[in-house]
Order: sequence, then C-alpha cells, then structure tokens
Amino acid sequence: MVAAPVGFQCPECVAGAATTRRRVTTPAGGAPISKPLVTYSLIGITAAIFLLQFALGINEVATDWGMWPVGIAIGGEWWRLLTAAFLHGSFLHIAFNMYVLFALGPTLERILGHGRYLTLYVLAALGGGVASYAFSDIRTVSVGASGAIFGLMGALIVAGRRLRYDITQVVILLAINVVIGFISPGVDWRAHFGGLVVGAAVAAVFVLPARHHRVLVQASGLIGIVLILAGLIAWRTAQINELLAPLGQITL
Repeated sequence: MVAAPVGFQCPECVAGAATTRRRVTTPAGGAPISKPLVTYSLIGITAAIFLLQFALGINEVATDWGMWPVGIAIGGEWWRLLTAAFLHGSFLHIAFNMYVLFALGPTLERILGHGRYLTLYVLAALGGGVASYAFSDIRTVSVGASGAIFGLMGALIVAGRRLRYDITQVVILLAINVVIGFISPGVDWRAHFGGLVVGAAVAAVFVLPARHHRVLVQASGLIGIVLILAGLIAWRTAQINELLAPLGQITL
C-alpha cells in the first residue's frame, strides 16, 4: 500500500495561515459564515472512517477502496478515485492530514462559504485521485486526503492573493511539502500535484471577479475542470486496457 502523507509540517506556518482571516462578504458571491461546519464535519467523517478501517484491517480496506488503477480501468470501480481520499495508512498519516485541514480549512470556508468550500474539497480530492490514476504504476494502491489538503493550500494561495492576505507562510509550507513529496519513498506526489492544481483552479473560478453572470461563470468553470478530469480518466483507461490486452480477459 502506498500512503500519501502531507509530509513535514511547520506549526508556525500553519498557525499563521489559520489566523489571517477576516469577516468579509465572500468574493465567491456568498455571505460570510461564523462557524466552519463543513471542515469539522469532514474531519469527523474521515476520522470515523479511519476507525472503521482500523477495525476491519487498514490494508484490506485500502485494497478494496483505495486508488488502484487496474481495479478502476478493468473492474470499473470508479468510486476508488474519490473514496481513497477518505482512507489512510496509519494514525500518523491521518493525524497530519486532519491537522492541516483543521488549520487551513476554516479560513477557506469563511472565504468561500459552506457549499463552495465543500465543492473545492471534493474536486481537489478527485483531482488527486485522477492524477494518481493517470500517472502512477498500475500496481499502485494509494490512499489519503493529501490531494484534497494540497488543494486547500493551492486554493488559499489563490484566494489569499485575491483578498491581499499574507500568504508567505502557506507558500513556504507548500514548498516544504512538495520537496518532501519528491524525495520521500512511498509518498504519492502525483496525488499531491493533482490536488494542488485542481484546488487552485477551483479557487480561481470562485474568487476571481466576474462582472456579470457570476453564477454562470462559476458553473462553467467547474464544468470545464470536471471535463478535463474526465478526459484524463478516459485517456488512462484506454492506455491500461491496451497495455493489458495481450493478457486476455482479466477477472478481478
């Protein structure tokens, strides 16, 4: 099983990012919120799933529900692209991810509002799964919320620049984790990169100014992102099927 931890954490960086928040009318078009209910719910759901995973067997559940290219392409188990983001490889793995979610999530949720923030998290998680699917070895089994977490970091950088927050600490935190993702064995840096790109793109769709038809512009941007991900999935699926075709019909 290949875990996808966030890697080294800088408590000062995370704490600083978490405190640079304002009550504003959100640039995404929603009203400001007071409590980050979605962030807390995501942490609770992910923790509950991990406890169930631990009870049933961490590796067994990861094998059945984690990102596994052969299972997706040959078995048609498309849910693996998203369910992998709610599984983890160890207590340390989930602790790192949930800590950063707790530190960064509330700021973004206040900027975007509940619904748009949840959309960001889910699409970033999906982006991480798709990138891992598209560019990993077909024997890889990958789990972890790291794609979504990197998506939050990318989104906070984009939104922070738009709102003129000091994003220096988040950039440093991101840079440290990118480096560690490349040099540490067993880290799915592809999921990190995919989540980062998608998170930044979704944030751009939500916070960059649109003079007219804001909702239409945002919806069109999200549809475009989803279509790009779907194209990557289709390309990788055809590639894996072509690769395994000489072996004949494969039963999973």
